[in-house]
Amino acid sequence: MSGLASYLFGKSSEDVACAYLNELGFKILERNFYSKFGEIDIIALDKSGILCFIEVKATSGNYDAILRLTPKKYEKILKTIDFYILKNGLNHDFEVAFLVINKENFELIRNISL
Repeated sequence: MSGLASYLFGKSSEDVACAYLNELGFKILERNFYSKFGEIDIIALDKSGILCFIEVKATSGNYDAILRLTPKKYEKILKTIDFYILKNGLNHDFEVAFLVINKENFELIRNISL
């Protein structure tokens, strides 16, 4: 997949992810939050008020997309979360989540730690 095609696939996957999360009762706060440490695909509040930092991975293959969440990527996510919390002066419960989209199937894996 070319760079542009890959970008557009990722962007449309995040649109689908936000629609799915809205159906589950999440309130989307931000998308594609960037810092010098990395990027968070979606930042949302769940129905119970937990702040969720969600990494979205879409695949059309038959492999386990969670394997794409490497320790290095996870470390970047945590540094970006720290930056987001400090930048916004938050004192809030949070979790890291992973949303896998495989064709028409969704799998939300919550409270990830490595």
